Amino acid sequence: MSDYANFQIGEQFPLPIKNQQDGGLFQIDANGCMFILQLSRTDIIAIEAFRTGKMQLALYEENGLLFFLYQIDGIFKEGWGDAPFTLAGIKPELLPTAKSMADHTLHLYLVDTRLQLLLAQRSVPIPDDFMAVLQKHVDLQKAAPLDEGAFRLAVQTIWAQKSPTQMREAASAVLDIELDIKPPQPRPSFKH
Repeated sequence: MSDYANFQIGEQFPLPIKNQQDGGLFQIDANGCMFILQLSRTDIIAIEAFRTGKMQLALYEENGLLFFLYQIDGIFKEGWGDAPFTLAGIKPELLPTAKSMADHTLHLYLVDTRLQLLLAQRSVPIPDDFMAVLQKHVDLQKAAPLDEGAFRLAVQTIWAQKSPTQMREAASAVLDIELDIKPPQPRPSFKH
């Protein structure tokens, strides 16, 4: 990630978010890959689940479009969320570069929708097969950009035909993120 943004838990989220409503946003730009989950109602359990819990992420491809799918234990009881990926609306100077695509790290952010506060963050490595699908769609969209209206229509057409759970069943790549809680260290025993 670039050094220009200061990501501090409990502070204002430093990047502009166009669509400020509950749900996920997946973006690839000159700073790398990021997933932002916006929720208007959270508690300490949801924050910890995001920060350290088990997640499963997946990529679904259809008609040249890419959907980033997510399931997070402790936040969602069941089912999958989806975030369609597009480069439409990204300023030319912020488009993904060879350098940003070489960074196989996914930055995850949990943001309070109402206050735009950063509640939790996490970074996870992206496996090669997952990254190859992302690279393919970045290249496709750079070669033949979709305008926002055409993108929205294409996404709505797919949403009318498939649920996120059905998309997950036909996913091109899956990323399992394990629970990231360090077990307590045993205390040394002293003999009296």
